[in-house]
Amino acid sequence: MKKLPIIALAAAFLSACSGGNKSTETEEVKPMFTGAKGEVKIMTLDPGHFHAALVQKNMYEQVDPTVYVYAPDGPDVQGHLALINSYNTRAENPTAWEEKVYTGADFLEKMLEEKPGNVMVTAGNNAKKTEYILKTIEAGINVLADKPMIISPEEFPTLERAFKVAEEKGVLLYDIMTERHEITTMLQRELAHIPEVFGTLQSGTEEEPAITKESVHHFFKYVSGSALKRPAWFFDTKQQGEGIVDVTTHLVDLIQWEAFPEVILSKSDVNVLSAKRWTTDLTPEMFEKVTKLTEYPDYLQKDVEDGVLKVYSNGEINYTLKGIHAKASVIWNFQAPEGAGDTHYSIMRGTKCNLIIKQGEEEGYKPQLYIEASPDVDIKEFAGYLYNAVQGLTSNYSGIELEKLTDTTWKLNIPAKFKVGHEAHFGQVTEKYLQYLIDGKLPEWEVPNMIVKYYTTTEGLKAAR
Repeated sequence: MKKLPIIALAAAFLSACSGGNKSTETEEVKPMFTGAKGEVKIMTLDPGHFHAALVQKNMYEQVDPTVYVYAPDGPDVQGHLALINSYNTRAENPTAWEEKVYTGADFLEKMLEEKPGNVMVTAGNNAKKTEYILKTIEAGINVLADKPMIISPEEFPTLERAFKVAEEKGVLLYDIMTERHEITTMLQRELAHIPEVFGTLQSGTEEEPAITKESVHHFFKYVSGSALKRPAWFFDTKQQGEGIVDVTTHLVDLIQWEAFPEVILSKSDVNVLSAKRWTTDLTPEMFEKVTKLTEYPDYLQKDVEDGVLKVYSNGEINYTLKGIHAKASVIWNFQAPEGAGDTHYSIMRGTKCNLIIKQGEEEGYKPQLYIEASPDVDIKEFAGYLYNAVQGLTSNYSGIELEKLTDTTWKLNIPAKFKVGHEAHFGQVTEKYLQYLIDGKLPEWEVPNMIVKYYTTTEGLKAAR
């Protein structure tokens, strides 16, 4: 008789430890998240990049307004808090975040010990990020991470382990792929999977890939209306990563997402053919303008030649994915021309047409989608299919319309309501992640394709070196 309460207590203990992730024959599994108000509690870890703040540019009903920040004391965390404060105090639609900040040297250990939240957000120094991710996952905490999650081939096994542990722990590890929410890219993807318009994706060649994604970025830029101050470590490829494993993460992701939507990929589908890397050179005056520092820190001296800082921020990868030739390239300039900003170029070559995104001077530096019919199609029949396809897409994208430029070329005019801008995409990704938390899982293709994405970028770096 005395043993019965002990058995009952043990059963209750085991049930509690399961965290609702294990099912039994008699009890239906209850999800960890239900969508209830304030049930998601964010912990922000070492926010050294402004992307961490952009996750909080708007409020979410599912997210508790109290956010716990764990970081080393210094300009990185102060800059993060200043951005959050600017959102809280803006005149239009102000947020109401309350930041609880811990800045001890043991900030990582303190977060894992206290665990006041159930989702960790990280965007900052990429040399430390992979360790942050794995240790947080091992502690049974969900992770929403800015790209890139790794910056070197040596870290790839650690990332694979993080995904394996996440599955075992029943938590979600997800990276922030904002460019999937850019409207011209979304419509390029839609049209690429309408056979009457696009045909099928060409195989391409290394000289003329079936898919090309090119991105031009700038070290000096404006974020949320203010000149961005970058930390000095951003220019150290040992901490930020080379361009070929940083911004290229987005480009490789889009190639996978557009060419093979919801298809589970594997590392064996990737064959890196060639890659290259080159530097962007910053004078001391340029460096001071973007960092507010008058001298290069010691850890950057290895990259200084004749007083000029040489940053391996540019890169290109030529590869095949399931036999389709693709090219991803990124360029970093110091500052954009007047009226310009970061730009994107993309082409998908189909058997019936090419789908081209341009963002140059002619487009007013705004992304524009063009449809260019192939020379061998019946142009009258093609035009009919194209207009019907666009009309069909208006059910989800109301107001889009074609404008004929030549007998074989059209541009797709897109209403301003869909052009929300890069900063707003962080909120869109966060909302999608919050739904995944309610679902208790990511789409089945997401994890294997994240692994393939980082395999591609790190193998590209190996080839470039």
